[in-house]
Amino acid sequence: MSGTTERTMRDDEFMRRAEGYRRELLAHCYRMMGSLDDAEDLVQETYLRAWRSYEGFEERSSLRTWLYRIATNACLNALQRSDRRAVPVELSGLAGAESPAAGVGWLQPLPDALVTPSSADPAAVAEVRDGVRLALIVGLQHLTPGQRAVLILRDVLAWPAAEVASALSLEVGAVKSLLQRARARLAAVTPSMDEVTLPPEHPRAQELLSLYMTAFETADARAFEEALRADAVLEMPAAAMWFAGKVACVSYLVDEVARTRGDWQKLPTVANGQPAFGAYHRDGSAFGLAVLTVTAAGIARVTVFGEPGLLPRFGLPATLPAAG
Repeated sequence: MSGTTERTMRDDEFMRRAEGYRRELLAHCYRMMGSLDDAEDLVQETYLRAWRSYEGFEERSSLRTWLYRIATNACLNALQRSDRRAVPVELSGLAGAESPAAGVGWLQPLPDALVTPSSADPAAVAEVRDGVRLALIVGLQHLTPGQRAVLILRDVLAWPAAEVASALSLEVGAVKSLLQRARARLAAVTPSMDEVTLPPEHPRAQELLSLYMTAFETADARAFEEALRADAVLEMPAAAMWFAGKVACVSYLVDEVARTRGDWQKLPTVANGQPAFGAYHRDGSAFGLAVLTVTAAGIARVTVFGEPGLLPRFGLPATLPAAG
């Protein structure tokens, strides 16, 4: 058998074994980076590095563990060259004001379809969604890269401390110390992360999503008030603005955004395991994506990503027919 044939067989074997982990590796890199663009690039880098090294892979760990090790270290290297991702509410003490956005990389949303398992197992889907909720991704950005990696590997992926230490070239004691600090910091910056949020398919979540979209399409202040919780937050990373409290949110929405019936068109989708919708102007041109954090009491947070190019990545059309 020629060397070329052997190499081809190894390449085929590698892709056959490794391709099934692409979805979960994308979720992992997204947790580390807070950016879909960066995560996709790093997954490609992970597969390239693994392909080049596959001949020397000695099966001392599972292929999955080996791929995660490569991906984690690729993310850590990338984080040395970039700042953390943020949302506007973190960067300004004055609601409604522009945040100091110079040099800030904004958080990006994640299409559920790219990371949810192909299996229809509800438990598996729920586990993935819990690991990419916006509240968690925002909180992770407050951790040092090392703390972030340890917390994700230990608390999200449930790796043993010894395995994490091996993957990150650390002592077990250092892993435990990093984990303790990471948990404390995460609890401090995301005090409401353990609040019960509703999955996209929950009837109440569907009701609130429909009500909020209708409020936009009909410019109905009462519908906005009914959909939002009293302590709701509206944030817009692309505009570097945020508003806190139902009164402030509704005032901005009806005075500045949805002023006239028919100004907006909406299409539902799912992002970060949460209800979401694509927003389009009256003429059918895309505006961006809104992701809702929904509880039984109402919508707690609306994060609006004003990036038209996001919509096709969520399975939504780039444009719609103009409204009649």
